[in-house]
Amino acid sequence: MAAAAMAVHLPKHSSFLPKPKHPLDPNSNFLGGSSKFGRSMSLNRKTKGPVMVSAASTSKTDDRSKQFYINFTGFPFPLGPFLNRRTIRTEAVKGSIWMFEQEQALGFSSVSTNIRMTVIKLKSGGLWVHAPIAPTKECIQLIEELGAPVEYIVLPTFAYEHKIFVGPFSRKFPKAQVWVAPRQWSWPLNLPLEFFGIFRAKTIKDGDLSTPWADEIEQKVLTSPEVGIGPYVEVAFYHKRSRTLLVTDAVIFVPRKPPSSISSESLLASAKNGLAVKILSKGKQVPNDPVVDTPNTRQKGWERMVLQILFLGPSNLLEPNASFAQMSQKLIVSPIVKTLVFSKVPEKVRDWIDEIASDWRFKRIIPAHFEAPVNAGRSEFLAAFGFLDDLLGERYVNRPPSLSILFTSLMGKAASYFPPDDMRTLSSLDQFLVSVGAVKKTVSGRKRR
Repeated sequence: MAAAAMAVHLPKHSSFLPKPKHPLDPNSNFLGGSSKFGRSMSLNRKTKGPVMVSAASTSKTDDRSKQFYINFTGFPFPLGPFLNRRTIRTEAVKGSIWMFEQEQALGFSSVSTNIRMTVIKLKSGGLWVHAPIAPTKECIQLIEELGAPVEYIVLPTFAYEHKIFVGPFSRKFPKAQVWVAPRQWSWPLNLPLEFFGIFRAKTIKDGDLSTPWADEIEQKVLTSPEVGIGPYVEVAFYHKRSRTLLVTDAVIFVPRKPPSSISSESLLASAKNGLAVKILSKGKQVPNDPVVDTPNTRQKGWERMVLQILFLGPSNLLEPNASFAQMSQKLIVSPIVKTLVFSKVPEKVRDWIDEIASDWRFKRIIPAHFEAPVNAGRSEFLAAFGFLDDLLGERYVNRPPSLSILFTSLMGKAASYFPPDDMRTLSSLDQFLVSVGAVKKTVSGRKRR
């Protein structure tokens, strides 16, 4: 989400380097790799709602070998976890859509979130894979258990954190076609897709009815070359039969509790009163108490993670619960994406979301991060982008006035409210990036014809 959030590739997440418990895999490579896959599967645990599944094993050593994946690449900080990535599969729509999640971190600090791959079973019996994750032995087993061949692998964004896994993933399924969002780029070096191990990829086009999945899945492309040093690119997809909208970073829903894919070690590391907490404590005395593993401690770690992901430098990491409560349990556009991307080109974003809302009658949304599936329709989706109305003014609204539009506008005011103290660091960063020419100045006022 960081690269996508900025289109200037600022860091997003972090975690500490785990101690290796086995030798490096000879099949690993510079861009990431995993060990050869094994066999057995079983239910990991049951919850109210979707059943979560992960690979079964007879020992912790076997567990870690199935989750082994080496990756030290990424600029300016490498994407972690560096050696082990647990995969959890959940069924979003019975017999039709599955979600695969892993922990995603950046660098050597203690901020992580989940990253999600979504798999749809097509009428042909094949699988359509959206935003691949690290192809660990465990991940590949969970896919193979679905009992269907992978036919299409889709990269819906330019963002490095998703692009990095497409090449290694496609090598596990060499018969699958690879499709990528248009206008691919990387920073600080604009490297070709082949450098990432992505070969013979086809380009996704807006509303293209000639794609092999067009009868079942539609797409709408947002591409905006004006944002900064590179374009923000994201493709939204709509699975017609299940009425499901798939996005990458456009909207998120922060859950109250941490995703199961985030390790307890990461949560406890985030709960520790380190340097970041001492800096972002509103001048209060920061205790040096040892971290004790309790549900409350893990919750504090999660709340701190969320605020750093959303705001980079929130106002109060020492006591994060008040700000966290304002940002969780609602569909929103991430403050980073809103400030550094969408506010720069509101006309393009407005056209994109209006087309999505008018053409697709979705009832659930699956983003690539945080909670999913989110039970939300067009009103909630439009409400998350309520800030666009303030930027564009009334004359740009191309929908006829109605009670539903008024209700959506009121919902949008709530969804777009972010605590001003928490926004201070992000706003200062935006001003700095504008001053050095890295991003455009925020647009305000009515659309210019």
